[in-house]
Amino acid sequence: MALSTSVHDLRTLIRSSHPLIVIETVEEERVLSLLQSVAAQERMPLFEWSITRGLTRADEGPAVNKLTATPLALLQHLQGLTVEGIFWLKDLGPHLEDAPVARQLREVSQHFGRSRATCVLTGHPLTLPLHLEKIAVRLDLRLPDRAELDAMLQSVLRSLATRTVPRRPRSTTLAPSMVESGPAGGAGPSAEEREAVVRALQGLTLHQARQVITQCIVEDGTLTPDDIHKILGRKVQAIKDGGLLEYYPLEDNRFELGGFANLKSWLARAKVGFSPEAKALNLAPPRGIMLVGVPGCGKSLAAKAIAREWRLPLLKLDAGRLFDKFIGESEKNFRKAIETAESLSPIVLWIDEIEKAMAAGGGTGEADAGLSRRLFGALLTWLQEKKQEVFVVATANNLSTLPPELLRKGRFDEIFFVDLPDEEERRAIWTIHLRLRKQDPARFDLVKIVSASDGFSGSEIEQAVVAALYRALHDKTPLTTDLVIQELTHTVPLSVTRHEDIDHLRTLAQGRFVNVR
Repeated sequence: MALSTSVHDLRTLIRSSHPLIVIETVEEERVLSLLQSVAAQERMPLFEWSITRGLTRADEGPAVNKLTATPLALLQHLQGLTVEGIFWLKDLGPHLEDAPVARQLREVSQHFGRSRATCVLTGHPLTLPLHLEKIAVRLDLRLPDRAELDAMLQSVLRSLATRTVPRRPRSTTLAPSMVESGPAGGAGPSAEEREAVVRALQGLTLHQARQVITQCIVEDGTLTPDDIHKILGRKVQAIKDGGLLEYYPLEDNRFELGGFANLKSWLARAKVGFSPEAKALNLAPPRGIMLVGVPGCGKSLAAKAIAREWRLPLLKLDAGRLFDKFIGESEKNFRKAIETAESLSPIVLWIDEIEKAMAAGGGTGEADAGLSRRLFGALLTWLQEKKQEVFVVATANNLSTLPPELLRKGRFDEIFFVDLPDEEERRAIWTIHLRLRKQDPARFDLVKIVSASDGFSGSEIEQAVVAALYRALHDKTPLTTDLVIQELTHTVPLSVTRHEDIDHLRTLAQGRFVNVR
């Protein structure tokens, strides 16, 4: 469990006399539970400090200690203490820009290093001066796991049981409760319903999860499967606000994939790796695949279709979003993205244009002070050692920037090459996009259209359908075969404008990668 793991890690750090521990988080409620648990196990007093209350004992009343209200006064006070305790300092980070405060914290750390006392700093973001960063140890407070979320859910159900009154009837009939009672004294969610709610909550902080659950219950006095859509909406927004990832819930995934017979056949076999039978044979779930090839030919669509076929949510990571101008932030972005993906497992993680993570801004890795190499190393390590059921689908357009270490067997289960669609695939793509826009494919001469679109990518075919429909709406006439072909003749496909590049891609892929067909 996430919190129990953190308790063990923090207890180990305190026992080994680490004087300065940093937890970068805004979840102070979880930090308090963590510190209280460790303090109880180690039989050490726990003290809290904030600039509004000064230094107080955690198990005492809300008295304000004015003598330690300022950061410098606090640290000078700690310098003279001999008590072996845990001192939780909230939001001290911004005050460390003041040289005397930073120096005094270093002296306190040296003093605590000779005893069992420990300072725990929290806040977000939390940046330390370099001389303090070198003596501090950072503890990652991972996102809550299913057990922690389930415990929170039961706690909220119990606390609201006597305080909520239904405002409107619900059509959903709930199964018998796994807890004593639900909100408003009625039946709570069944085991299956509760599991579905917890699964929907994964990826949120504990505070965010508690907020959305409380909102769902307070609105109508009960919690039902209908509320899962509201929870998913909150999760989509929370992940989007993070700026690194995009979340596609399974319920919203309606993407279809035309052609790609070899890929579909491979996926059907790989899906068995998630089964209980495979686990019984000590077979690890499939790691992931890489899709390389011609732009606009279905690599991105394939990632979405895989998630739909396997009945899993999809998380998209745009590699270009990882990079940050501040030192250390890019690596932190990567860790945050991976942590979110792992907290949502089982899931499909789509790393779009993975070559962007190989060289920041298209550089070689030297101009960015080694950032690209560090990110690349972190990615390789994670791909090799990941334990959670995160199936990676990496897409790439530019093979020349992909290092050989990424392409060797073992990083991915298979690497597929995506070429321009053949005649059969173009027919399937035309059929999909015509039906998607409420056009009956039987009314069109598909043989003629498929022949006229030779050399067109899937995205170019889609755009031809859209442009032809715009023309038909403008002329107030039905969409016809002639209108579609007329639109095709006005389009110069990628196979013409980048003929040399595509030939080069095909040459590189020959004998190295598996064709998706």
